[in-house]
Amino acid sequence: MASVTHILGIESSCDDTAAAVLRIHDGRASVLSSVVEGQSGLHAAFGGVVPEIAARAHAEKIDLCVEEALAQADLPLSQIDAIAVTAGPGLIGGVLSGVMCAKGLAAATGKPLIGVNHLAGHALTPRLTDGLAYPYLMLLVSGGHCQLLIVQSHDRFTRLGGTIDDAPGEAFDKTARLLGLPQPGGPSVEAEAKAGDPKRFTFPRPLMDRPGCDMSFSGLKTAVLRARDQIVAEKAGLTTQDRADLCAGFQAAVTDVLRGKTARALEQYLAVNPEAPAIAVAGGVAANRSIRAGLETIASDYGVAFTAPPLRLCTDNAAMIAYAGWERWQAAQVDDMTLAARPRWPLDNRAPALVGSGKKGAKS
Repeated sequence: MASVTHILGIESSCDDTAAAVLRIHDGRASVLSSVVEGQSGLHAAFGGVVPEIAARAHAEKIDLCVEEALAQADLPLSQIDAIAVTAGPGLIGGVLSGVMCAKGLAAATGKPLIGVNHLAGHALTPRLTDGLAYPYLMLLVSGGHCQLLIVQSHDRFTRLGGTIDDAPGEAFDKTARLLGLPQPGGPSVEAEAKAGDPKRFTFPRPLMDRPGCDMSFSGLKTAVLRARDQIVAEKAGLTTQDRADLCAGFQAAVTDVLRGKTARALEQYLAVNPEAPAIAVAGGVAANRSIRAGLETIASDYGVAFTAPPLRLCTDNAAMIAYAGWERWQAAQVDDMTLAARPRWPLDNRAPALVGSGKKGAKS
């Protein structure tokens, strides 16, 4: 392969339509463009992502995102060396839109087609941004997924634990709805929590009394509902401070669970004896500053390096898909026109399936 390689990435697994162009020069990646078209306005009235609306929006926007990404990178399609696309897991209509677009481009240009696991895109982001060496511990925490993984290579992942019900991002969204805050819930709850007292309410830390790294957030959401209802019954409504305190207490509980379970996972990871131990966090919930700070503290306590991607690469984007596609291409893992869109696609096929489903389909 040439010392300079350009990869086009396409992402459409949930409610963000994205395209990006990545340049790889002597093994080092740089993002030439990253275009993301969100759909928050389309789904706001429904309190969550509506799959049919999302799929239609992807079909309308995906080719425009590709054109814009190429224009920003100042590259014609002819100078793209390979096309990487999210092939799952996710909302099947959206995934299918991206796969079909990528297939069309690959067929028209003769460029290699590379199907990418969306979760692998998140998990490999620290290699895109920081060149992190294998193996490292990854907390992948997003709207539809929450997993603790040892990332051993681009296609070898060992899952140490995950959520058995709601993912943290879903819990943030549902908590926001309970308190009348706008979607997406993560940024709304975080903003409210800044003015709140995290100690006013005693919320549970689910599964912290049990061994292992599995997590649960559904009961925490229910505890917020009960606390809200009790306040409303006593005061006939919520004050601004009540809402801020509820958000602060909820966020503190999520942070404590993620921090505690990550500490347990770190002990298992360090037993592998990595030469340069490191923990990384990725996914949309990784943008939460309180959660990041809690994880940084754990990393410092254990004397391991901590890596978090820039906020713009925490949420769904196509640059991470392009990078994961490049690593697959380096390993000669190229697809053909039989590439299928997959609603489910576990990273660790050896681990038992997790119970529950999220915005991107069943937990994997």
